[in-house]
Amino acid sequence: MTTASIAKTRLLTAAEFASRPEPEDGSKEELVRGEIVTMPPPNFMHGIVQLNIGFLLKTFLKENRIGRATVESGLVTELDPDTVRGPDVAYWSYERVPSGESPDVYPDVAADLVAEVLSPSNTRGIIQAKIREYFASGVRIVWVVDPDEQSVTVYTKPGDGTVLWNDATLTAGDVLPGFTCPVASLFEAE
Repeated sequence: MTTASIAKTRLLTAAEFASRPEPEDGSKEELVRGEIVTMPPPNFMHGIVQLNIGFLLKTFLKENRIGRATVESGLVTELDPDTVRGPDVAYWSYERVPSGESPDVYPDVAADLVAEVLSPSNTRGIIQAKIREYFASGVRIVWVVDPDEQSVTVYTKPGDGTVLWNDATLTAGDVLPGFTCPVASLFEAE
């Protein structure tokens, strides 16, 4: 094969990725080092857990006006080539994204906290890569939530997670001072 016959794929930037239309089939996309990665839509329990986390954070933040939570908002973790992840739930303090500011596309700073709900399509390698990217971009804490095991692994640095089972209490330390909830509440289906 000659050099002329090798077609080079043009890598997308975060801005180009953000301007694309939503997938018609409901699938989720992320930009990984300039290339689009497509994932199947989350399953039913994934959606319940994601909503529970978002609801618990939103309820806490309504009472404690220290930041805001988002669901599946883009988070730039790498530049040149760009990577845009879509964590299931993320929290930005007002120190990072001031009250009243709403970025047009993606915030130019990392979230303080990211929650990833495991799906059948998540491999250990994919999740570990995301955790490393999140911390490298400035995320302070990552929750990896496992609906099958009804557990949350809390990471405050890559490779060093603490597993909490459904009878434990979840906190976010100084990232969300005063936030607590029973781990079991993340998995309530009714």
